[in-house]
Amino acid sequence: MILNSYERMIARRYLLPGKGEGFIFLVATISLGAVTLGVAALIIVMSVMNGFRAELFDKIIGLNGHAVVQGYDGRLPGWRAVEQDALATPGVTSATPLIENPLMASFGGRVEGVLVRGMRVEDIRGNTAIASHIKAGKLAQLTPGSGNVAIGSALAQALGADVGDQISLISPAGQTTPFGTVPRIVSYRVAAIFEVGVYDYDKAFVVMPLSDAQTLLMLGDAVGMVEVQTVDADKVGKILAPLAAKTAGIGVVQDWRQMNASLFEALEVERVAMFVVLSLIILVAVFNILSSLIMLVRAKTRDIAILRTMGATRRALMKVFVTVGLTIGTLGTGLGLIVGAIFLFFRQDVVDAVQAITGQNLWDPSIRFLTELPSRTDPFEVIAITAMAIGLSFLATLYPAWKAASTDPVQVLRYE
Repeated sequence: MILNSYERMIARRYLLPGKGEGFIFLVATISLGAVTLGVAALIIVMSVMNGFRAELFDKIIGLNGHAVVQGYDGRLPGWRAVEQDALATPGVTSATPLIENPLMASFGGRVEGVLVRGMRVEDIRGNTAIASHIKAGKLAQLTPGSGNVAIGSALAQALGADVGDQISLISPAGQTTPFGTVPRIVSYRVAAIFEVGVYDYDKAFVVMPLSDAQTLLMLGDAVGMVEVQTVDADKVGKILAPLAAKTAGIGVVQDWRQMNASLFEALEVERVAMFVVLSLIILVAVFNILSSLIMLVRAKTRDIAILRTMGATRRALMKVFVTVGLTIGTLGTGLGLIVGAIFLFFRQDVVDAVQAITGQNLWDPSIRFLTELPSRTDPFEVIAITAMAIGLSFLATLYPAWKAASTDPVQVLRYE
């Protein structure tokens, strides 16, 4: 929409407060602020929701792979054949034997439930989710037969253990006696402490070499499962269909969707619900733009009539008032983008400041899963939010602009 010089002059004049028009200017300013807050809120919430899902996905997949082939009874004796079949499947990038078993850990009179994870040494060191997040100690000290383990930071805090301390793992699978089964209690030295960033993992994981886990759990040469990574997590079901057919009598294939279905479905539902609810803020702002333009048209009825008598066309008047409304909407959208970007950049500082002021823990990792407030902005969502805000602002200008263009100068100036 191109305006000529006099149309631009009139639009600029109507955007600034005139004598006796302070209230109209106030309503327009409120409209500008409402659009800013609506756009900023949408961008902030959607970015945080996207970041939450992406962080959870990256960390869960980083530790559990895209899928696992798990033995029916918790044991996979022929895991080497399963590993070879997995690696031979098109689209599979890696296959890793794993042991995961819930046990109890004790230190200094404290007892915590843990999840013992046995992995080959090269797989432990190659797992970036663990190797890149070592807080204390050295992962290189985890070697078969060394009696060393790595534990999560939250577990170390709960037990009060540090690098070099000896923790005891209690396994119910022990020797059978006439008085029942005697649990096995084996001591291990804490060689490293890691922090993945997912509280449930940091609170539970005890990582050790595969052979040590087999000895502790008396599994012999068996493992619990084979973890599989593919080229595309979204197509994991199609990629692993041939492997599922091959392992039908040995184990069951479960992908990341099946293992975490309820969590990711809840996140998606919440994401859509938040988008719809926060979009109402922009809708309210658009109604403010509509009301301010209607008041402006009523206040400028005489001026509009004079412009008509001077030769201004209906089209020109419509362009002027559409420009006024669109300017408010566009400025509000631009400010909203800036406010949203600033908030997201300092998001953790904002959370920490609010926590310090209120004295409340707003981001408890035991509830939120993640240790920090995440964020990941989707450019396409930002474009969609911007287009929605500007588009609704344009629609809000049509009725007032049409009303201004329909002004009859004869009726208005009859008694002037």
